[in-house]
Amino acid sequence: MATHASLRGRGEELGTLDRLLEAVRAGESRALVLRGEPGVGKTALLDYAIESASEFQVARAVGVESEIELAYAALHQLCAPLLDRIERLPGPQRDALAVTFGLSPGAAPDRFLVGLAVLTLFSDVADERPLLGVVDDAQWLDGASAQLLAFVARRLFADSVAVVFATRDLSDEDRLAELSELVVEGLDHADARALLGAAVTGRLDERVVDRIVAETRGNPLALLELTRGLSAAQLAGFDLSGTLPLSARVEQSYLRRLQLLPDETQRLLLVAAAEPVVRKSSWACLLGTDEECRSSRR
Repeated sequence: MATHASLRGRGEELGTLDRLLEAVRAGESRALVLRGEPGVGKTALLDYAIESASEFQVARAVGVESEIELAYAALHQLCAPLLDRIERLPGPQRDALAVTFGLSPGAAPDRFLVGLAVLTLFSDVADERPLLGVVDDAQWLDGASAQLLAFVARRLFADSVAVVFATRDLSDEDRLAELSELVVEGLDHADARALLGAAVTGRLDERVVDRIVAETRGNPLALLELTRGLSAAQLAGFDLSGTLPLSARVEQSYLRRLQLLPDETQRLLLVAAAEPVVRKSSWACLLGTDEECRSSRR
């Protein structure tokens, strides 16, 4: 499988994901947390894992900040494709999960029982084919989902199941802190320069490259967005002044492109923003920040 342009310089991370999937194919279970700052490429790595697991059953969830107070919202996302198997669970577990997801009436069940039900559900799927669970933006998981998914991840043992989370920096209340972790950092200088060289078609001054790489610390999204916010003269080494912090300039770059879109398209993007399972790669394609999408349009 060809390496996606957004995965430039990610050989170590891709190797870790490849080994994880191979272990699951061999009948083992794995849990992994990808941790890193926004824009560093965690979602691209999750997409790579999914694309590399064509023979797996895939379940995916995305943490949504607006749903952080809704108990079990993310857990429902993840389990929804598997709920046709709910009748195969032991009675108490089946009833607990059915009540949790509003499929049957009843008092709120014990969370331990709900966790066992999810664990049994995953195991049931894995009896037929390997299962890959992917949870993006885990820093925005509702508390109940975070607790139960961490519970399940710690108890995976001999089933062909992998659960991979992507989240931001460690917080005081991070329930995933005890799981195996891979820190995703910015690209090294050589790979960051190569990414810039591929993204910029005009002249790119060496001093400008060095400054951009240093200022972004090799963050791939920041690298690309910062260059889009600079004029041709600035990229060529003239008048590289600016007082806005990097995060503000990246945000302004997105806003400028959004404001150039027709009103109907802006409304469509507003509706899409309210949909929790819209993949980040889809957003990148819509906004023109994904090299593969841009190539496909040429």
